[in-house]
Amino acid sequence: MTRLTRDEAYELLRSWTDSEALMTHARSVEVVMRAAAERYGRGEEDVEAYGLAGLLHDADYDRWPEEHPARIVAWLTERGEETIAHAISAHYTKWGVSYDEQIDKALVACDELTGFVGACCLVRPEGISTLTPKSVKKKLKQKSFAAGVERGEVEAGVGMLGVEIGDHIQFIIDALKPHAEELGLAAAP
Repeated sequence: MTRLTRDEAYELLRSWTDSEALMTHARSVEVVMRAAAERYGRGEEDVEAYGLAGLLHDADYDRWPEEHPARIVAWLTERGEETIAHAISAHYTKWGVSYDEQIDKALVACDELTGFVGACCLVRPEGISTLTPKSVKKKLKQKSFAAGVERGEVEAGVGMLGVEIGDHIQFIIDALKPHAEELGLAAAP
């Protein structure tokens, strides 16, 4: 059971993060992770934990990139949020942390790909409204597009969940669409 409230988590994120782009990414991953709890988790009981893991996964990156994710993991552990802390400690496969729970796998599968879907929206006049998995997969093959997104992490994440990449991309698009205005993913004016 999650004891940390979303308001407390958001307050911490805001106090540690100056970058609006990173704030938007955190909110985007939160949105997708809340949907992931319904699809890949145990449903309603996981929604808050999944959402908070998405919101806080990069909370310490802006201020302490060389220590990421140690600061946020320690902060969560001190508050008894071990499940969320572990998911965040495992959200990059090269850190070698075990994937014990579905939340751990979902965060890997949703983090990089959510950012990539957002980047795809930004180069389309229609934004997310007409985005398809086919066009996202095509962009994934272009190494120069959103070069900071590690394609290996995308592949590892969908592999952990045992889902087809096109289906997972559609899932992310569907989760983000209702929040397009808030997240800057809507059609250009």
